[in-house]
Amino acid sequence: MQLSLPAVLLASASLTLAAPTAAMSKGTAAKMNTRLAKAVRPHFLNAVNKVSRDVSRKAGEETLSTGGTAPFGKFWDPAGFSKDLTPNELKRYREAELTHGRVAMLGALGFLTQEAFHPLFGGDIDGPAIKHFEEIVAKAPTFWYPVMLAIAVAELGRARIGWQDPFDGGSLFGLREGYTPGDIGFDPLGLKPQNSADYMNMQNKEINNGRLAMMALAGFIAQELANGKPIVS
Repeated sequence: MQLSLPAVLLASASLTLAAPTAAMSKGTAAKMNTRLAKAVRPHFLNAVNKVSRDVSRKAGEETLSTGGTAPFGKFWDPAGFSKDLTPNELKRYREAELTHGRVAMLGALGFLTQEAFHPLFGGDIDGPAIKHFEEIVAKAPTFWYPVMLAIAVAELGRARIGWQDPFDGGSLFGLREGYTPGDIGFDPLGLKPQNSADYMNMQNKEINNGRLAMMALAGFIAQELANGKPIVS
C-alpha cells in the first residue's frame, strides 16, 4: 500500500499531538479547559451582546420611525434597555418619553418665568422655584386640589385615546393598535404639517427638545438644591 506525502505528514502530526495528550493528567487537562473557557467567554459574550444590540436596533427602527437623528443614528440604545421589549412595550416607552419631555419643556419654562414674574398670591411666592410648592401650601392649602383634579382629567382623557381598556379585554399597560405615541389629537393652533416628511421633522424636533428639557430641568433642580438660589440671580 502506498501513502501520499500529505497523508504521511498528517499521520505524523496526529501522533505527535496525541502523545502528550494521552500522557496528560486529568488535572492538567481540567486546568487547560478552565483557562480556555475563561479566555473564550468574554469574546463569546461580546458577540452575543452585539447580535442582541443589532436585533434590538433593527426592531427599534422598524417600530419607531422618529426620534433617531444624527449623530446617533436611527435608533440609539447603547445600554440595551429595549432588547427584550415587544413592539407595544417599546411604543409605551416612547409615549412615556414624549410625555415627560413635554412636561419638562413646560417645567423648564416655568422655572425661569415664575422666578422672574410671580404676581399671584400678592407676589409673596419668591425665591428658588423648588420651594414654591411648600410656600403655596403654607399660604393657600387648598390651591392644589383643583390643579390635581385638572391633571387627573387630562391624564384620563389621554389614556382613553391611546391606551387599551382593561375593562374591555385590553391590557392594563398596553397601547391601542394603530396609535402613534404622543398623538392625542391636540392641535388647537393647527401647527401639525400635512406633509409626512415635514411631520416627521417636527416630531424629531419635539422629542429632541423634550430630551434637552429633561436634562435642563434636572440641572435646574440640582443647582437650586446645591446653592439655594434662583437660576437667574
